[in-house]
Amino acid sequence: MGTMAGSVEEIGAAAAAPQSLELHAVQHLGELRSAFESGRTRPLAWRQEQLRGLLRLLADKEEEAFRALHDDLGKHRAEAYRDEVGVIIKSANAALREIGKWVAPEKVWVPLVAFPASAQVVPEPLGVVLIFSCWNFPLGLSLEPLIGAIAAGNAVVLKPSELAPATAKFLEDNIGEYMDATAVKVVQGGPAVGEQLMEHRWDKVLFTGCPRVARMVMAAAAKHLTPVALELGGKCPCIFDSASVGGGRNLQTSVNRVIFAKWSSCAGQACIAIDYVLVEERFAPTLIKLLKSTLKRFIADSDQMARIVNMRHFKRLSDLLKDPAVAASVLHGGQLDPKKLSIEPTILLNPPLDSAIMTEEIFGPLLPIITVKTIEDSIAFVRARPKPLAVYAFTNSAPLKHRIVEETSSGTVTFNDAVVQYGIDTLPFGGIGQSGFGQYHGKYSFEMFSHKKAVLRRGFLVEAMLRYPPWDEQKIAMMRHLYRYAYIRFIFTFLGLSRT
Repeated sequence: MGTMAGSVEEIGAAAAAPQSLELHAVQHLGELRSAFESGRTRPLAWRQEQLRGLLRLLADKEEEAFRALHDDLGKHRAEAYRDEVGVIIKSANAALREIGKWVAPEKVWVPLVAFPASAQVVPEPLGVVLIFSCWNFPLGLSLEPLIGAIAAGNAVVLKPSELAPATAKFLEDNIGEYMDATAVKVVQGGPAVGEQLMEHRWDKVLFTGCPRVARMVMAAAAKHLTPVALELGGKCPCIFDSASVGGGRNLQTSVNRVIFAKWSSCAGQACIAIDYVLVEERFAPTLIKLLKSTLKRFIADSDQMARIVNMRHFKRLSDLLKDPAVAASVLHGGQLDPKKLSIEPTILLNPPLDSAIMTEEIFGPLLPIITVKTIEDSIAFVRARPKPLAVYAFTNSAPLKHRIVEETSSGTVTFNDAVVQYGIDTLPFGGIGQSGFGQYHGKYSFEMFSHKKAVLRRGFLVEAMLRYPPWDEQKIAMMRHLYRYAYIRFIFTFLGLSRT
């Protein structure tokens, strides 16, 4: 769920890590390769034991995890549990329940022409995989893909973000104690370490971060033809159809969920956070009024919302508001506290569409509200921009829902809520186009880190000589029938009872 900065952020621009750390990181790859080649990661029992170890870690070290997330991002322990610790516990338990089904070979249909034969699709681990996590959900974005990689039977290097150092240290200190340290390793370090890691061959790389660094990761991976999955982001729109939502409880609930998806989830520093809201002009005042009053109830104290990760990102967000035309559009909030790295929840009405706040992913607690003449106009607005990771819509209109699904393209579509789709294991999580590619969560995580190997078994009872030369028109006719599964006509042609 990260996008504005990856764990290898500023590759080549930051000071190099100590050489000994780089060499140590590379040594891990050889050790992990040996562990994988020995076969120790393949048994189902080993995979299950690693998942149980992860659950024990989270049970034993929950308070330490909360402290790390607070130190890195100022997250309240309730937010830390809701968005990270609890999500991982849920995912690990789900994987333990389902892994027996996931690893089982899948029997597939074989045409009669191949008789006698049987076929299966057998999932096998890829090998040694590299996971780059991001700083905004530094625990969740590390352990969620780790669950899938381990369930699939791989050896893993996890590279947490150096921008969340407390969580990175927490992972390094504890993963080896609760999981198999010969097959699962945490490598800490800055951009130089990430760059060093990408100089080597991996069986798959998952990168969560920004498009700029993703291009560097892909370029490095191309040297070894390493497959890459990218989890990026984009400007996720929220279509707010006030007319069909109605008033009263439905309207208040919708506003509650918008606030949750913008300000209550890492202060908007999430790739699936609502980036901007589209609403009809006539309903905008009502929506804004309710957003303001609800914000005062939900986030009355600064400790109820995470802080900005560092001064560089604080300055980036501050600069978005310095444009005079953008500053003039601020209706609520906008107070900046550089000492606490805190930005007040901010609502803007119709900032210029060509301003940075509307052309770049915000990744912070600033919410532009864009008005349209009719709510249907919002579809064209979304289609005119790069494909986002998620499209949200608050509406009870069946025709509008249908049009949004059919006419827009995004990683996910969620109606009458936002962000919660991330926690549903039966739904794949991933982007499309500039918002990334590759999907994980639940079984999709297992599949991301697996190879589906086709296995065909045949016997010697039947041998169809028509596939061998010398050729004649009868063989061509029989092949035509076989490829159409027209077995009766094939028999007639074989017996010479038909010319075609």
